[in-house]
Amino acid sequence: MRLIGLAVVLTLNLIVVPLAAEAQSAGKIPRIAYISSTSPGTNPAVEAFLQGLHDLGYFEGKNITVEWRWGRGTTERFPEFAADVVRLNVDVIVAANVAAGYAAQAATRTIPIVIATMSDPVGDGFVASLARPGGNITGLAVQRRDIQGKRLQLLKEAFPTLSPMALLVDRSEAQSDLRVRDAESAAGVLGVRLHPLVEARSPRDLNSVFGTITKEGARAVFVVGATMLYANREQLAEHALKARLPMMCHTRENVAAGCLMSYGANITDVLRRAATYVDKILKGAKPADLPVQQPTKFELVINLKTAKALGLTIPQSILVRADEVIQ
Repeated sequence: MRLIGLAVVLTLNLIVVPLAAEAQSAGKIPRIAYISSTSPGTNPAVEAFLQGLHDLGYFEGKNITVEWRWGRGTTERFPEFAADVVRLNVDVIVAANVAAGYAAQAATRTIPIVIATMSDPVGDGFVASLARPGGNITGLAVQRRDIQGKRLQLLKEAFPTLSPMALLVDRSEAQSDLRVRDAESAAGVLGVRLHPLVEARSPRDLNSVFGTITKEGARAVFVVGATMLYANREQLAEHALKARLPMMCHTRENVAAGCLMSYGANITDVLRRAATYVDKILKGAKPADLPVQQPTKFELVINLKTAKALGLTIPQSILVRADEVIQ
Protein backbone atom coordinates (compact mmCIF):
# COMPACT_ATOMS: atom_id res chain seq x y z
CA MET A 1 0.00 0.00 0.00
CA ARG A 2 2.87 2.37 0.83
CA LEU A 3 4.41 1.71 -2.58
CA ILE A 4 1.10 2.36 -4.27
CA GLY A 5 0.63 5.57 -2.26
CA LEU A 6 4.14 6.74 -3.10
CA ALA A 7 3.52 6.01 -6.77
CA VAL A 8 0.31 8.03 -6.66
CA VAL A 9 2.11 10.96 -5.03
CA LEU A 10 4.93 10.88 -7.59
CA THR A 11 2.42 10.67 -10.42
CA LEU A 12 0.46 13.61 -9.05
CA ASN A 13 3.67 15.61 -8.71
CA LEU A 14 4.56 14.91 -12.34
CA ILE A 15 1.13 16.13 -13.38
CA VAL A 16 0.82 19.12 -11.05
CA VAL A 17 4.28 20.61 -11.56
CA PRO A 18 3.93 21.00 -15.36
CA LEU A 19 0.41 22.35 -14.92
CA ALA A 20 1.63 24.90 -12.40
CA ALA A 21 4.51 25.92 -14.67
CA GLU A 22 2.11 26.24 -17.58
CA ALA A 23 -0.27 28.33 -15.48
CA GLN A 24 2.59 30.59 -14.39
CA SER A 25 3.70 31.01 -18.00
CA ALA A 26 0.14 31.68 -19.10
CA GLY A 27 -0.19 34.31 -16.37
CA LYS A 28 2.93 36.22 -17.46
CA ILE A 29 2.01 39.59 -18.94
CA PRO A 30 3.95 40.20 -22.17
CA ARG A 31 6.14 43.29 -22.19
CA ILE A 32 6.88 45.16 -25.39
CA ALA A 33 8.94 48.27 -26.03
CA TYR A 34 8.00 51.09 -28.38
CA ILE A 35 10.74 53.51 -29.52
CA SER A 36 9.62 56.68 -31.29
CA SER A 37 11.03 60.09 -32.21
CA THR A 38 7.73 61.75 -31.30
CA SER A 39 6.25 62.85 -27.94
CA PRO A 40 3.37 61.38 -25.93
CA GLY A 41 -0.05 62.36 -27.22
CA THR A 42 1.20 63.92 -30.47
CA ASN A 43 1.27 61.02 -32.91
CA PRO A 44 -1.88 59.53 -34.51
CA ALA A 45 0.22 56.56 -35.61
CA VAL A 46 0.74 55.56 -31.98
CA GLU A 47 -3.00 55.59 -31.42
CA ALA A 48 -3.37 53.43 -34.53
CA PHE A 49 -0.82 50.96 -33.15
CA LEU A 50 -2.70 50.75 -29.85
CA GLN A 51 -5.97 50.28 -31.75
CA GLY A 52 -4.33 47.45 -33.67
CA LEU A 53 -3.40 45.82 -30.36
CA HIS A 54 -6.93 46.33 -29.04
CA ASP A 55 -8.41 44.69 -32.13
CA LEU A 56 -6.25 41.66 -31.36
CA GLY A 57 -7.29 41.54 -27.71
CA TYR A 58 -4.36 43.35 -26.06
CA PHE A 59 -4.98 46.15 -23.59
CA GLU A 60 -2.16 48.08 -21.96
CA GLY A 61 -2.11 47.63 -18.20
CA LYS A 62 -4.36 44.57 -18.35
CA ASN A 63 -2.79 41.83 -20.46
CA ILE A 64 0.19 43.64 -21.96
CA THR A 65 2.79 46.12 -20.74
CA VAL A 66 4.30 48.77 -23.03
CA GLU A 67 7.66 50.37 -22.28
CA TRP A 68 7.34 53.72 -24.06
CA ARG A 69 10.53 55.48 -25.09
CA TRP A 70 9.97 58.95 -26.56
CA GLY A 71 12.60 60.86 -28.52
CA ARG A 72 10.55 64.06 -28.14
CA GLY A 73 11.59 65.42 -31.52
CA THR A 74 15.01 63.83 -31.97
CA THR A 75 16.67 60.44 -32.42
CA GLU A 76 19.69 61.26 -30.26
CA ARG A 77 18.72 59.01 -27.33
CA PHE A 78 17.74 55.98 -29.39
CA PRO A 79 20.88 53.95 -28.53
CA GLU A 80 20.22 54.63 -24.83
CA PHE A 81 16.57 53.63 -25.20
CA ALA A 82 17.44 50.42 -27.02
CA ALA A 83 20.03 49.39 -24.44
CA ASP A 84 17.55 50.15 -21.67
CA VAL A 85 14.73 47.98 -23.02
CA VAL A 86 17.17 45.15 -23.76
CA ARG A 87 18.20 45.22 -20.07
CA LEU A 88 14.50 44.95 -19.23
CA ASN A 89 14.39 41.79 -21.38
CA VAL A 90 11.21 42.82 -23.18
CA ASP A 91 9.46 40.28 -25.38
CA VAL A 92 9.34 42.47 -28.51
CA ILE A 93 10.84 45.82 -29.52
CA VAL A 94 8.71 47.94 -31.85
CA ALA A 95 10.87 50.51 -33.67
CA ALA A 96 8.68 53.24 -35.12
CA ASN A 97 11.23 54.22 -37.76
CA VAL A 98 14.53 53.25 -39.36
CA ALA A 99 16.69 55.16 -36.86
CA ALA A 100 15.03 53.31 -33.98
CA GLY A 101 15.49 50.09 -35.93
CA TYR A 102 19.23 50.62 -36.24
CA ALA A 103 19.51 51.35 -32.51
CA ALA A 104 17.56 48.21 -31.63
CA GLN A 105 19.57 46.10 -34.07
CA ALA A 106 22.82 47.29 -32.48
CA ALA A 107 21.52 46.49 -29.00
CA THR A 108 20.29 42.93 -29.57
CA ARG A 109 20.43 40.07 -32.04
CA THR A 110 18.04 37.88 -30.05
CA ILE A 111 15.02 39.91 -28.92
CA PRO A 112 12.47 40.14 -31.75
CA ILE A 113 12.33 43.56 -33.42
CA VAL A 114 9.42 44.91 -35.49
CA ILE A 115 10.40 47.97 -37.55
CA ALA A 116 7.15 49.65 -38.50
CA THR A 117 8.32 51.96 -41.29
CA MET A 118 11.32 50.59 -43.16
CA SER A 119 12.50 52.29 -46.33
CA ASP A 120 14.69 49.65 -47.95
CA PRO A 121 14.66 46.59 -45.65
CA VAL A 122 17.31 44.62 -47.56
CA GLY A 123 19.46 47.57 -48.64
CA ASP A 124 19.42 49.04 -45.14
CA GLY A 125 20.75 45.76 -43.76
CA PHE A 126 17.77 44.74 -41.67
CA VAL A 127 16.70 41.53 -43.43
CA ALA A 128 18.19 38.97 -45.79
CA SER A 129 15.11 39.07 -48.03
CA LEU A 130 11.56 40.35 -47.86
CA ALA A 131 10.06 36.85 -47.94
CA ARG A 132 12.50 35.31 -45.45
CA PRO A 133 13.97 37.99 -43.16
CA GLY A 134 16.27 35.42 -41.59
CA GLY A 135 17.17 37.17 -38.32
CA ASN A 136 15.45 38.79 -35.37
CA ILE A 137 13.99 41.67 -37.42
CA THR A 138 10.84 41.96 -39.51
CA GLY A 139 8.18 44.61 -40.12
CA LEU A 140 6.76 46.80 -42.85
CA ALA A 141 8.21 48.82 -45.71
CA VAL A 142 6.72 52.20 -46.56
CA GLN A 143 8.68 53.25 -49.64
CA ARG A 144 9.76 52.09 -53.06
CA ARG A 145 12.87 53.32 -54.83
CA ASP A 146 10.69 55.21 -57.34
CA ILE A 147 8.72 57.12 -54.68
CA GLN A 148 10.93 60.23 -54.81
CA GLY A 149 10.39 60.53 -58.55
CA LYS A 150 6.63 60.30 -58.19
CA ARG A 151 6.58 62.90 -55.41
CA LEU A 152 8.75 65.29 -57.43
CA GLN A 153 6.62 64.76 -60.52
CA LEU A 154 3.45 65.68 -58.61
CA LEU A 155 5.02 68.85 -57.22
CA LYS A 156 6.27 69.91 -60.64
CA GLU A 157 2.91 69.17 -62.26
CA ALA A 158 1.13 71.27 -59.64
CA PHE A 159 3.55 74.20 -59.95
CA PRO A 160 5.63 73.92 -63.13
CA THR A 161 7.09 77.43 -62.81
CA LEU A 162 8.30 77.14 -59.20
CA SER A 163 12.03 76.67 -59.71
CA PRO A 164 14.47 76.06 -58.18
CA MET A 165 13.21 73.73 -55.47
CA ALA A 166 15.21 73.35 -52.27
CA LEU A 167 16.05 69.78 -51.27
CA LEU A 168 15.57 69.52 -47.50
CA VAL A 169 17.19 66.35 -46.16
CA ASP A 170 16.42 64.72 -42.81
CA ARG A 171 19.91 63.66 -41.75
CA SER A 172 18.60 61.81 -38.70
CA GLU A 173 18.05 58.94 -41.16
CA ALA A 174 21.15 56.80 -41.65
CA GLN A 175 20.43 56.05 -45.33
CA SER A 176 19.49 59.61 -46.32
CA ASP A 177 22.25 59.71 -48.96
CA LEU A 178 20.42 57.05 -50.96
CA ARG A 179 17.15 59.00 -50.83
CA VAL A 180 19.00 62.12 -51.98
CA ARG A 181 20.46 60.27 -54.96
CA ASP A 182 16.99 59.00 -55.89
CA ALA A 183 15.60 62.54 -55.74
CA GLU A 184 18.47 64.01 -57.76
CA SER A 185 18.17 61.27 -60.36
CA ALA A 186 14.44 61.93 -60.71
CA ALA A 187 15.09 65.67 -60.95
CA GLY A 188 17.45 65.07 -63.87
CA VAL A 189 14.80 63.10 -65.73
CA LEU A 190 12.06 65.61 -64.99
CA GLY A 191 14.17 68.67 -65.72
CA VAL A 192 13.76 70.03 -62.19
CA ARG A 193 16.51 72.11 -60.59
CA LEU A 194 17.04 71.11 -56.95
CA HIS A 195 18.89 73.90 -55.16
CA PRO A 196 20.00 74.42 -52.49
CA LEU A 197 20.53 71.09 -50.74
CA VAL A 198 20.07 71.76 -47.02
CA GLU A 199 20.31 69.38 -44.09
CA ALA A 200 18.58 69.14 -40.73
CA ARG A 201 19.58 66.73 -37.95
CA SER A 202 17.52 68.23 -35.15
CA PRO A 203 14.70 70.77 -34.75
CA ARG A 204 17.35 73.30 -33.76
CA ASP A 205 18.52 73.34 -37.39
CA LEU A 206 15.23 74.38 -38.95
CA ASN A 207 15.58 78.12 -38.46
CA SER A 208 18.99 78.31 -40.16
CA VAL A 209 17.91 75.82 -42.84
CA PHE A 210 15.00 77.99 -43.96
CA GLY A 211 17.19 81.06 -43.78
CA THR A 212 19.51 79.42 -46.30
CA ILE A 213 16.60 78.32 -48.49
CA THR A 214 15.23 81.87 -48.61
CA LYS A 215 18.65 83.41 -49.21
CA GLU A 216 19.33 81.04 -52.12
CA GLY A 217 16.06 81.98 -53.81
CA ALA A 218 14.32 78.61 -53.79
CA ARG A 219 10.60 78.81 -54.58
CA ALA A 220 9.48 75.46 -53.18
CA VAL A 221 10.75 72.80 -50.78
CA PHE A 222 11.06 69.09 -51.49
CA VAL A 223 11.47 67.11 -48.26
CA VAL A 224 13.49 63.89 -48.14
CA GLY A 225 13.05 61.97 -44.90
CA ALA A 226 10.27 61.55 -42.39
CA THR A 227 11.77 60.81 -38.99
CA MET A 228 12.89 63.97 -37.22
CA LEU A 229 10.95 66.09 -39.70
CA TYR A 230 7.84 64.02 -38.99
CA ALA A 231 8.26 64.41 -35.23
CA ASN A 232 8.61 68.19 -35.66
CA ARG A 233 6.05 68.59 -38.43
CA GLU A 234 4.26 71.58 -36.87
CA GLN A 235 7.51 73.51 -36.55
CA LEU A 236 8.51 72.49 -40.08
CA ALA A 237 5.20 73.72 -41.51
CA GLU A 238 5.43 77.00 -39.59
CA HIS A 239 8.84 77.73 -41.07
CA ALA A 240 7.64 76.95 -44.59
CA LEU A 241 4.54 79.11 -44.23
CA LYS A 242 6.55 82.00 -42.78
CA ALA A 243 8.92 81.77 -45.75
CA ARG A 244 5.89 81.44 -48.09
CA LEU A 245 7.22 78.21 -49.58
CA PRO A 246 5.04 75.36 -50.86
CA MET A 247 6.38 72.08 -49.53
CA MET A 248 6.10 68.43 -50.57
CA CYS A 249 6.28 66.04 -47.61
CA HIS A 250 5.95 62.31 -47.04
CA THR A 251 2.94 61.85 -44.76
CA ARG A 252 -0.65 62.88 -44.28
CA GLU A 253 0.24 64.01 -40.75
CA ASN A 254 2.70 66.53 -42.19
CA VAL A 255 -0.05 67.93 -44.41
CA ALA A 256 -2.47 68.09 -41.48
CA ALA A 257 0.21 70.15 -39.70
CA GLY A 258 0.42 72.62 -42.60
CA CYS A 259 2.63 71.12 -45.32
CA LEU A 260 1.06 71.78 -48.72
CA MET A 261 1.19 68.28 -50.21
CA SER A 262 2.27 64.74 -49.41
CA TYR A 263 2.55 61.51 -51.30
CA GLY A 264 3.35 58.31 -49.48
CA ALA A 265 2.07 55.34 -47.55
CA ASN A 266 -0.62 55.77 -44.91
CA ILE A 267 1.51 55.74 -41.75
CA THR A 268 -1.39 55.23 -39.34
CA ASP A 269 -2.51 52.18 -41.29
CA VAL A 270 1.06 50.86 -41.33
CA LEU A 271 1.38 51.21 -37.53
CA ARG A 272 -1.97 49.52 -37.03
CA ARG A 273 -0.72 46.57 -39.08
CA ALA A 274 2.52 46.49 -37.09
CA ALA A 275 0.44 45.24 -34.16
CA THR A 276 -0.22 42.00 -36.06
CA TYR A 277 3.52 41.25 -36.03
CA VAL A 278 3.61 41.76 -32.27
CA ASP A 279 0.67 39.39 -31.88
CA LYS A 280 2.26 36.66 -34.00
CA ILE A 281 5.60 36.92 -32.20
CA LEU A 282 3.97 36.77 -28.76
CA LYS A 283 2.19 33.62 -29.94
CA GLY A 284 5.49 31.99 -30.86
CA ALA A 285 6.29 33.06 -34.43
CA LYS A 286 9.89 33.96 -35.25
CA PRO A 287 10.72 37.22 -37.02
CA ALA A 288 12.94 35.23 -39.39
CA ASP A 289 9.82 33.54 -40.76
CA LEU A 290 7.51 36.59 -40.97
CA PRO A 291 7.71 38.25 -44.42
CA VAL A 292 8.15 42.00 -44.62
CA GLN A 293 4.96 43.64 -45.87
CA GLN A 294 5.37 46.09 -48.72
CA PRO A 295 3.18 49.12 -49.43
CA THR A 296 0.36 48.50 -51.88
CA LYS A 297 -1.21 51.95 -51.87
CA PHE A 298 0.22 55.45 -51.75
CA GLU A 299 -1.91 58.46 -50.93
CA LEU A 300 -1.87 61.99 -52.27
CA VAL A 301 -3.01 64.49 -49.63
CA ILE A 302 -3.41 68.25 -50.21
CA ASN A 303 -3.95 71.09 -47.76
CA LEU A 304 -6.12 73.76 -49.42
CA LYS A 305 -5.90 76.02 -46.38
CA THR A 306 -2.13 76.15 -46.83
CA ALA A 307 -2.52 76.74 -50.57
CA LYS A 308 -4.80 79.70 -49.86
CA ALA A 309 -2.36 81.11 -47.29
CA LEU A 310 0.41 80.92 -49.91
CA GLY A 311 -1.76 82.46 -52.61
CA LEU A 312 -1.57 79.31 -54.74
CA THR A 313 -4.21 77.50 -56.77
CA ILE A 314 -3.99 73.71 -56.95
CA PRO A 315 -4.75 72.56 -60.53
CA GLN A 316 -7.93 70.54 -60.93
CA SER A 317 -5.89 67.78 -62.57
CA ILE A 318 -4.10 67.31 -59.24
CA LEU A 319 -7.13 67.78 -57.00
CA VAL A 320 -9.13 65.04 -58.71
CA ARG A 321 -6.33 62.56 -57.99
CA ALA A 322 -6.08 63.45 -54.31
CA ASP A 323 -7.07 60.77 -51.82
CA GLU A 324 -7.78 63.48 -49.26
CA VAL A 325 -8.16 67.24 -49.42
CA ILE A 326 -7.80 69.09 -46.12
CA GLN A 327 -9.87 72.27 -46.14
